[in-house]
Amino acid sequence: MVERVLGGMGWRTLGGLLLLGVLATVRPAGAQPGSGPTGLPPDAPAFAALPSERAPLLDGVVLGDPVWDEAATATGFRQTQPDEGAPASERTEVRVVFTDSTLYVGVVCYDADPGSIAIADSRRDASLDDGDSVQFILDTFLDRQSGFVFGTSPAGQEYDGQVVNAGEGRLGRSTTTSSGSGAGFNGNWDGAWDVRTSVSDVGWSAEFAIPFRTLSYPDRDVQTWGMNVQRNIRRRNEIVYWAPLPRQYNLLRLSMAGQLSGIRPAPAVRDLKIVPYVAGDLTRFDERRRTTALGDAGVDLKYNVTPALTLDLTYNTDFAQVEVDDQQINLDRFNLFFPEKRPFFLENAGVFSVSSIRQVAGGDPGQAELFFSRRIGIGPDGREIPILGGARLSGKVSDAVSVGLLNMQTEETGGVTPANNFTVARAYRDLPNSSQIGAIFVNRQGTGVLAGDHDYNRTYGVDGRVGLGQNSQVAGFAATTDTPGLEGSDHAYNVAWDHNSEQWRFTLGYVEVADNFNPEVGFLKRQGFRNLDSGFSFITRPRSIPWLHQVRPHATFNRFWNFNGFQESSFLHIDNDLEFADSTLIKTAWNVTGEGVTEPFEIARGVWVPAGIYDHHEAQLAYESNRGAPVSWGVRARIGGFFGGHRATIGPTLSVRTGDLFNASVQWSRNDVDLPGGHFIANLTSARIAINFSPRRFFMALVQYNDAADLWSANLRLGLLGQANTGLFLVYNDTRGLHDMIPFGGGRSVILKYSRMFDVFD
Repeated sequence: MVERVLGGMGWRTLGGLLLLGVLATVRPAGAQPGSGPTGLPPDAPAFAALPSERAPLLDGVVLGDPVWDEAATATGFRQTQPDEGAPASERTEVRVVFTDSTLYVGVVCYDADPGSIAIADSRRDASLDDGDSVQFILDTFLDRQSGFVFGTSPAGQEYDGQVVNAGEGRLGRSTTTSSGSGAGFNGNWDGAWDVRTSVSDVGWSAEFAIPFRTLSYPDRDVQTWGMNVQRNIRRRNEIVYWAPLPRQYNLLRLSMAGQLSGIRPAPAVRDLKIVPYVAGDLTRFDERRRTTALGDAGVDLKYNVTPALTLDLTYNTDFAQVEVDDQQINLDRFNLFFPEKRPFFLENAGVFSVSSIRQVAGGDPGQAELFFSRRIGIGPDGREIPILGGARLSGKVSDAVSVGLLNMQTEETGGVTPANNFTVARAYRDLPNSSQIGAIFVNRQGTGVLAGDHDYNRTYGVDGRVGLGQNSQVAGFAATTDTPGLEGSDHAYNVAWDHNSEQWRFTLGYVEVADNFNPEVGFLKRQGFRNLDSGFSFITRPRSIPWLHQVRPHATFNRFWNFNGFQESSFLHIDNDLEFADSTLIKTAWNVTGEGVTEPFEIARGVWVPAGIYDHHEAQLAYESNRGAPVSWGVRARIGGFFGGHRATIGPTLSVRTGDLFNASVQWSRNDVDLPGGHFIANLTSARIAINFSPRRFFMALVQYNDAADLWSANLRLGLLGQANTGLFLVYNDTRGLHDMIPFGGGRSVILKYSRMFDVFD
């Protein structure tokens, strides 16, 4: 029915009308709030920022500084866990002052036992969950949908990120990771700002200095921003907020934030940042048996067209300093999803994401992505394709309307792969109650002498999200593709409902991807399917058992059919989580699986799974010890039927840390699979080491062993950082076949890269 209705209107006509409709609602960026989705809850806590002609001394000491002494103090923090609604066990004070150019935030974290303050990883953007920390969010447009997060630990760690789409996609308690371009929180955004911390006999304190030009905000003289502050007291597994939050929400819940009034940011000024780089590398590929020395240079440029709209330009884009992908073992016949890690594409990535089933109903990440930036500059076999350059214009053109325009040009490679131009256009309008409507257009166009006459692929999509009260929402998208040689059956759509209250959570989603739907600059885990996804969970916190934090029985059901009605996959998961007061976690689960294999596939070297229907049961058990302890460990085990045979999987992990200086972890996954077609064992082991000489000086190592793919790899990185994650990087990469295999790209390389940010108008 939906397909017939949309087909009658015309997919491209519908997309064009919605895109025009979104843009037609644009008001000047300086328009006053009131008609858009602005405002805050009437009982939200509030305080005012203090204008100051002089800046506080940035040394981490808040108490006793005369500038901070004059500022209003925000306090009265309340627990979200372990005792929701109870006063915080320790007092926290927040002060805000500003000068003509900079916003300053001072936080005092009182602690009756300073010797018990837990200090974890101090590396920039590392997780703040495993130690004492403080974070705050600024909703500069007061739209309750977007903002900036800044955080630190007693070790002076620099942590920041961007929030879009009301933070959807990050529904758990943590705000310290990004799930790629589709997530509502992007922890890979790196702004230019400073923080200093100090530990004393009253606890610890932090001072943040954030230049106004690092933020986006409306062009108004006096502004009120949304704000909330989170403090973690790790030894008590305690999380407290200035603006109280129910336990099902986290810092990203901007609709329940407090308010910071009296902000008079710097008037709209020119802001131009130039980041040039130079790099050299020595590379020896196994298949070539010779060493090649190369040098390169390039530049990135960032210009604030308005305080809310940013233009980024890049030439000869390079990502040598980025950590390599985590290896995966594929024990199925579908595509593996590897998240984006390249900084240029991660910045403002949320602007280009659409409402999807995985954001609302918690579906499988990467099941159907309309735009996936890893398709730019990385071939289907993982081969790096040089990027000549590109441009991105992103941000807000009014209080309620956001836009994103991306254009990138890659070079031809090896006289075989043609050059390509990639264009992505995205616009969406925020509506009341965390609702939204938007549209997206994605185009790949072959260029140069190797490109054919019809070498292109286009995706058109519309999407939306409707908030239903405080705890429920419905979201979805509808899309089509245009690929030469593929006619008809080129649609995809999904709709999902999510209800998330303090005790109950319900999800229900449906997605359909037609056989010829072909988003070449997107991602599909499988082709041509219908999928039903549902689940529920119930959370209870037995007050009569103080050492038991919460019990969470839950179940999920996921089933895929092809368009002939044949069931390809089915998964029923019945689980119960026990979380203890120190954050120790035990999970017990029972899975009922079903696989319908239409064509034989090779699951391991020489081991084939024939076509057929495979119905099985399996048991799961998982344990995680207290992650805040100096030594923590966990194990995950799964045993049961598998493609007509048997599988036993065990995955132990071990983590060790000594304060913020040294962090190490080892993970091992062993799959012992016995099938009618043969027996094999697949091992995947990885070891990570991080040595943090200071928050901006680190050494990291990632060593991986994958006998299923017959390779091991090592990625060693030394970073000496300046502002906004620029600086000096020394990188060593080594990829080897385990036996007589020579993997693609196998060999050794040493890369030295230096970049520096120049603020032209500072």
